[in-house]
Amino acid sequence: MKFQNNKKFINAQKCAGMEKRMNLDFTYQNPTTIYFGKTALTNLSSELVNYGDTIMLAYGKGAIKKNGLYDQVVSILKENGKNIVELSGIMANPTYEKVMEGAAFVRDNNVDLILAVGGGSVIDCAKAISVSAYCEGDAWTRYWLKFEPVDNKIVPVASILTLAGTGSEMNGGSVITNEDMKIKMGRVFPSNINPKFSILNPEYTFTLPEYQMVSGIFDMMSHLMEAYFSGEDDTTTDYMIEGLLRSIINSAKIAVKDPKDYEARSNLMWSSTLAMNPIMGLSKAQDWEVHMIEHQLGAYTDCAHGLGLAAISLPYYRYIYKFGLNKFVRFAKQVWSVDETEKTKEAVALEGIDAMESFVKECGIVTSLKELGATEDMLPLIANSTVLLPGGYKVLNEEEVLEILKTAYAAV
Repeated sequence: MKFQNNKKFINAQKCAGMEKRMNLDFTYQNPTTIYFGKTALTNLSSELVNYGDTIMLAYGKGAIKKNGLYDQVVSILKENGKNIVELSGIMANPTYEKVMEGAAFVRDNNVDLILAVGGGSVIDCAKAISVSAYCEGDAWTRYWLKFEPVDNKIVPVASILTLAGTGSEMNGGSVITNEDMKIKMGRVFPSNINPKFSILNPEYTFTLPEYQMVSGIFDMMSHLMEAYFSGEDDTTTDYMIEGLLRSIINSAKIAVKDPKDYEARSNLMWSSTLAMNPIMGLSKAQDWEVHMIEHQLGAYTDCAHGLGLAAISLPYYRYIYKFGLNKFVRFAKQVWSVDETEKTKEAVALEGIDAMESFVKECGIVTSLKELGATEDMLPLIANSTVLLPGGYKVLNEEEVLEILKTAYAAV
């Protein structure tokens, strides 16, 4: 399918949920209640009284049954007299077909609350079901392609988080893949779509496979960098992002060595939430081109989102750094402690990106598209279908996207 680059099916500025706005002018609201810590699940009962009798329990491919969380949640639901409808098998890159399956369950059972237990993919899917179940017409076209306002009944969503990375537990974001069209599209809905409450116990992340943990780590970092690498101003947001990035880097190094270090996993879980809730984007134009490229990479390969972001980020930032040189110098100094003595700005900026690459490899994160399942034949298709956004330091064209993909494909 050949796309028209001037349209790309959507208003590009709205794709990341953020239009360009005047510096320092913003409206912020986040209605999600967060319960954080080892006893966070004890708050589920007090929240359930606010909803009707039928709960749809949405989860992935069974990990919550292996670690015992499924039994705990079901027990609490039954103790509170709830009827349980289950939607299982939500995949790492949730599909529109799965959304439609869940939407039918909601309508057929008159579901009062969707309780998503899992990582960002499960929560994203739950939010998509929430807005789609009672949509008149095709929800994909209306809400993910045309970005129409949601004008139908919305089913409340809540979450119990088991994987830190996306921040979906405290935002309105929902990234869905249309397999027929080979499009992976994200939309940040208004805050009324946010989970009403989210339960975050870092211990739930202890049993994750290492690749999922490190994928989540780079995902949260990428959310911060997408906001950071935009504009020439000096905002409070930039200082907050730098601090969070340093915290993530420090905690990640600990967690990779000891996945059950509670403090490190706590820091990562909360940093992930803060990175995309979306307070870290306030007053920033924001870039999001790395995500746009990765979305189409994921549409073709079904790779882990954070790993795809890492593979794309390194060649992307090496390509655009000269267009935002001062910010990349600041990034190198403030985040990676690069010494600028007797060095050019270009050398300092590149040393910062090199430091990020060293960190990525230290975490065992894959940086080659080939290892993520891409083939050379896919690269032009990915480039052609990538949405091009205006918020960063360089607005790319299709040929530039393709060159970045080729560099990432050849990486070792």
